[in-house]
Amino acid sequence: MLNLGKFSIEQIITITFTLFAVIDILGSIPILISLKEKMGGVIRSTQATIASGAFMILFLFVGQPFLNLLGLDVQSFAVAGSIVIFIIGLEMILGLDFFKQEGNPKSGSVVPIAFPLIAGSGTLTTIMSLRANYFVINILTGILINCVVIFVVLKSLKWIEKALGPNGLIVVRKFFGVILLAIAVKIFGSNIAQFGK
Repeated sequence: MLNLGKFSIEQIITITFTLFAVIDILGSIPILISLKEKMGGVIRSTQATIASGAFMILFLFVGQPFLNLLGLDVQSFAVAGSIVIFIIGLEMILGLDFFKQEGNPKSGSVVPIAFPLIAGSGTLTTIMSLRANYFVINILTGILINCVVIFVVLKSLKWIEKALGPNGLIVVRKFFGVILLAIAVKIFGSNIAQFGK
């Protein structure tokens, strides 16, 4: 399944930035800071990173058989996923809340931080959408790179908050929102043609 001959730096860069935009770990910093305070000032960075990475990798490999069980193909899921990604992009740009966060901060670093905040429905849907257009080895590499970024961000919450400031966080969020819209349109366009076949 992991064909090293399909290893592509170009694909890895695209996948890494796509997942980075969907996960929106920088945009989640205000939420993470709030949860950190409610959890006694401690977020288990390693536990949250491993749990979120495990969710994403599990869905990368088991998502396809699961869809087959439901009688769906990757293209159908990719089109549905592109719509979700598009809505997430709009949410980031317009500052609206289409998807409501379930808040139970007492559950720890796995819930709600690893799931659904980091590896939520949008992230898992994006992974399935990417699976329709990119090789597994490149998606896996992109996931692992994002796990490193997630770990660094969780470890550096205080420093990042001071460095970016409230306005900086808003700019980052809107920038990646625009990128998500473009990615959603591309995924939609490359998979919608499969419906008639």
